[in-house]
Amino acid sequence: MKTELDSGIEYELEICDYSLCKSEQGEGKMAEHILQRRQVIHRPIEEVFEFFSDATNLERITPPELNFRIITPLPIEMKKGTIIDYKLKLRGIPFRWRTEITEWNPPYSFVDTALISPYKQWIHLHKLTPGENGETVMEDIVRYRLPFEPLGDIAHFYVKRELKYIFDYRYKTIEEIFGSSRAK
Repeated sequence: MKTELDSGIEYELEICDYSLCKSEQGEGKMAEHILQRRQVIHRPIEEVFEFFSDATNLERITPPELNFRIITPLPIEMKKGTIIDYKLKLRGIPFRWRTEITEWNPPYSFVDTALISPYKQWIHLHKLTPGENGETVMEDIVRYRLPFEPLGDIAHFYVKRELKYIFDYRYKTIEEIFGSSRAK
């Protein structure tokens, strides 16, 4: 589904349903779900990468009701192998989240993989591509699995709605941060 926000920043949202994401999981196993977003940001790739590679900016682009806080001492040097600890609340329930930067390829991409989270699997690829007119195409590809398979997948309809809300908030906030100097 492709959407354009009021300022003209484009993004796409795709969250695979179970039947579409079975892939190589095999019979009797539950799906790996995939969330994909695409957003055009009218800023140079180096500037966009710098913003997203600063872990403290994650607090800025996360809905405030999640009470998201980084608990790893700052500043955080981002590189392959960096571990970052967070705490947050989902519907009032507190969670710890620990990620490892498992790939680091500035200014084009990085991957954070959850070591501790409410998910059985959370692998988030942040991919940046320079556009033809100086803009940056940002793609988020998240591969996730829910806990307590196969019973956990019954709740996917709810999790999918929550992720859509979180990523919608994130994209609107990115629009506010970067949208003001958009190329005409």
